[in-house]
Amino acid sequence: MSTDVVVLGSGYAGAGAVKSLQSSLGPDAELTWISEIDYHLVLHEVHRVIREPAVQADITVPIDDIADRSTRFVEDTVVSVDTDDRLVALESGDPVSYDYLLVALGSQTAFYGIPGLDEHSHTLKSLNDALSIHEAIRAAGEEATRSDPAQIVVGGAGLSGIQTAGEIAEFRDRNRAPFEIHLVEAMEEIFPGHDPSIQGALRSRLEDANVTIHTDDPITEATDEAIEFDESDPLSYDVLVWTGGITGQDALDGAELDDQHNRVETESTFRTSDERVFAIGDSAIVDQGERPAPPTAQAAWQAAAVVGENITRAIEGRPLRTWQYEDKGTVVSIGERAVAHDVTPAFGVSLPVTTFGGFPARNLKKLIAARWIADLTGWNDARKRWSAL
Repeated sequence: MSTDVVVLGSGYAGAGAVKSLQSSLGPDAELTWISEIDYHLVLHEVHRVIREPAVQADITVPIDDIADRSTRFVEDTVVSVDTDDRLVALESGDPVSYDYLLVALGSQTAFYGIPGLDEHSHTLKSLNDALSIHEAIRAAGEEATRSDPAQIVVGGAGLSGIQTAGEIAEFRDRNRAPFEIHLVEAMEEIFPGHDPSIQGALRSRLEDANVTIHTDDPITEATDEAIEFDESDPLSYDVLVWTGGITGQDALDGAELDDQHNRVETESTFRTSDERVFAIGDSAIVDQGERPAPPTAQAAWQAAAVVGENITRAIEGRPLRTWQYEDKGTVVSIGERAVAHDVTPAFGVSLPVTTFGGFPARNLKKLIAARWIADLTGWNDARKRWSAL
């Protein structure tokens, strides 16, 4: 009798896990992959679509290029997970049963209960989101003038917010659009929680790109015309983008699993409170001792390489491997520029500085995306996409 293994999600965690499972599962296992879209999105490059929609062809990888012929793919939206009956409920199709389940559904944007923010802002969690932002800023630019420029506000100065502001600035410069761009952060400094050297480098490049930075004053409300602050005067906007945080997917609401805000708690083996359910990526809070693994693409890539083996080990009754996240550095793009920090040296060659920009940082950013695509589909495919990355 075969063992049914089901993977939910086609992000970094889901796509990487499918590749891992396809190479580790035995012949008696059947793999089903469920996602609401029929492609994998290289999400850490989706901000580029804001500037140039044609880039989407180079940062989306068709499911057929990742899945083996023996892998069954179901394009549908996951509604809920029933761990008692081992069923995944879908929006359109029949429920899918499983013997082992991997939850890799990613996350959705958190609005922290700020009134009006969900209603009035764009988010950046999908290809359609990026296209929507592109259309919004293009339309705003067409209606604005040099004497009355469009006000574009990006809320949240983490990785996504910084890269979004950088792409909008690049769009402005290339199209001579009459924009004023604002980046808003509630904490004292942009890119909060990171080393001051990369914070300073990113601030410098954003200011060079004529992005006005507002820090240390949280948003308290959003109306259809302005955002309100705790202390400062309201800031009017024509386009508002919110990138301020993440929470789990609604499909996990009510699942009989230990969780925080619909993000499933797991051991360092990725096993949850249900021994038949595993979780990785933004859907998971993976135990790493003092603090959980970060909800980043880098962590999802690393986890995906291990979780496939662990599910196979669970099926075979063997001990599971523990996983330890390894931070290999940070690279952030601001339009055509980039900043890299604390990057793990390659080929044993030590880097002379911990924070750097210029051509090396920009090419490193491209190489990271190319390496991921190569892991999914091969270097020949990654080479073809290189110029657009």
